[in-house]
Amino acid sequence: MVAIVGRPNVGKSTLLNALVGQKVSITSRKAQTTRHRITGIRTVGDSQFIFVDTPGFQTKRGNALHRTLNRAVLSSLSDVDVVLFVVEAGRFGLDDAKVLSLVPEGKPVFLVANKLDKVLRRAELAPWLKDMQERHPFAEFVPLTAKRSEDVQRLLEIVRPYLPHQPWWHDEDALTDRSERFLASEIVREKLFRLTGDELPYTSTVVIDKFEEEGALRRISATIVVERDAHKGMVIGEGGERLKRIGSEARQELETLMDGKVFLELWVKVRSGWADDEQRLRSYGYE
Repeated sequence: MVAIVGRPNVGKSTLLNALVGQKVSITSRKAQTTRHRITGIRTVGDSQFIFVDTPGFQTKRGNALHRTLNRAVLSSLSDVDVVLFVVEAGRFGLDDAKVLSLVPEGKPVFLVANKLDKVLRRAELAPWLKDMQERHPFAEFVPLTAKRSEDVQRLLEIVRPYLPHQPWWHDEDALTDRSERFLASEIVREKLFRLTGDELPYTSTVVIDKFEEEGALRRISATIVVERDAHKGMVIGEGGERLKRIGSEARQELETLMDGKVFLELWVKVRSGWADDEQRLRSYGYE
């Protein structure tokens, strides 16, 4: 098992999807997009890689949702064989340092310098790398751009010798251990974040109320949960147009993902303070 950790918005989910070869974790520009431990599986030859994407570690004092996300990070680090510590190439701040301090001793840690394509002068990376090596005894240094397939293949080859010798945990064609129901909620949440941009605070979530299978047909009913009436108006949009677009884009992606017809119903409800309510968080599927 290989954990992918780092502060928010360094490209962890994009890297996971590239490593697996298919989308299993949602992405957006909004921080805290990933809120659950997402497992992506890639089998190549005689090797099976089990990648664990984690939420970006929250360094600011926050609410119950923040604490739940941080528990997901810590639990993931405790039972993996390799840690991919993802940073933006050439950058290292206090939030990065906080995440690095959480990595248990005795596990090989790779320094994955992502977004290499945004570094204008590659020569500037040498002093940065020297500083990073003084901070932690990294097992490997892998500069890359997660969207470049050549870079992703190179990372797989570097990780492979560190995998333990044991029977595979999953079938050869498995991509994730998450259910279609879970993936449906995540896809809707991704479209919600992407189509509302910075208007909508991150304290919104999606709950699946109904998920029924009839052969190749899925009937899905989901509720978008927000904290204020004003947020509800942002999601619905003028004449309901934004909610319709969220539903349309989510349905199209789900039909591709599930290889069948999808009927998707969306509702929007206000639940004030849900992100700081431990009981409600559990009822919404946060571990």
